[in-house]
Amino acid sequence: MSALEIAANLLAGASILLAGRNSVHTWWTGIVGCGLFAFVFTETRLYADAVLQGFFVITSVFGWWQWLHGAHGEALPVTNLPTRKLWLQLISGVVGAIGYGMMLHRFTDAYAPFLDSTVLAFSIVAQLLMMRRRVQSWPFWLLVNSISVPLYASRGLYLTSVLYAVYWVNALVSWRHWIRLRDEAAA
Repeated sequence: MSALEIAANLLAGASILLAGRNSVHTWWTGIVGCGLFAFVFTETRLYADAVLQGFFVITSVFGWWQWLHGAHGEALPVTNLPTRKLWLQLISGVVGAIGYGMMLHRFTDAYAPFLDSTVLAFSIVAQLLMMRRRVQSWPFWLLVNSISVPLYASRGLYLTSVLYAVYWVNALVSWRHWIRLRDEAAA
């Protein structure tokens, strides 16, 4: 466990907890934490996760703006994603995981390329939904965290593995919280 892994975990952990509480401060803490995690994952040959951190940094800038200003200059409310679009997100995640996994398997020395790619693909889906404050982001985060815990432990990233187990619990609690926020906004 390196100082870099500890710092990345502290900042990313704060970001995830803030996201669950629907706090706009999730975004800047996430930018810094993800930047640090990019280096951690590169060192452990989890290349899809390293690329994912760059995606998180970029989308966090947009998410920060959307949460503050939304589509019409107002903060976005927590809402549902229509069922048809939810299926599209699910299919996109599966196709992305298989495609990127095949590429990593063929062209790199990646460790567990298909699991790593599944984390990448469904994290992208979850992040895009979270940027739009969609309740359905949380079940996708549950899936991602369920895969990440054993994957990171298998690479010796024990602190990160424990953090993702905490993320799993946070996703479950946050899912319930966002359902309440959605219901309150609709009332």
